[in-house]
Amino acid sequence: MPLRTNQMHRLLFRSILLFCCFTGLVNAHAVVTDHSLKIQPISAGQASPVKLNFNSSIELGLSQVFLVSTGDVEEVLNITAGKEPGVVIIDVPALATGVYALHYKIFAADGHITEDVIHFTVQP
Repeated sequence: MPLRTNQMHRLLFRSILLFCCFTGLVNAHAVVTDHSLKIQPISAGQASPVKLNFNSSIELGLSQVFLVSTGDVEEVLNITAGKEPGVVIIDVPALATGVYALHYKIFAADGHITEDVIHFTVQP
């Protein structure tokens, strides 16, 4: 049975992650320097783009962002490149009031992987 595109991307991402772990290449070089949640909170019931600014260029095809909701349920979110290098736009769907997080695994253009979480609250 052939692999779907999402499965192939996940398999490729995990393979690269394992390679980096075993070769000692895992260093946090793509660091978030700013994000739009600081100045523009997400309102309940409205889909919202969230912008993450990194200090280096990002390989989008090898990067993933997950929405984490109650019970540690993770949903893969769509990401696109911003207008400037190092900017990632995340398409956050309409959410109910509550506490959430964005869990990102970013592959920097220099070959390093950064993984972190940004917590946020959706207000009515």
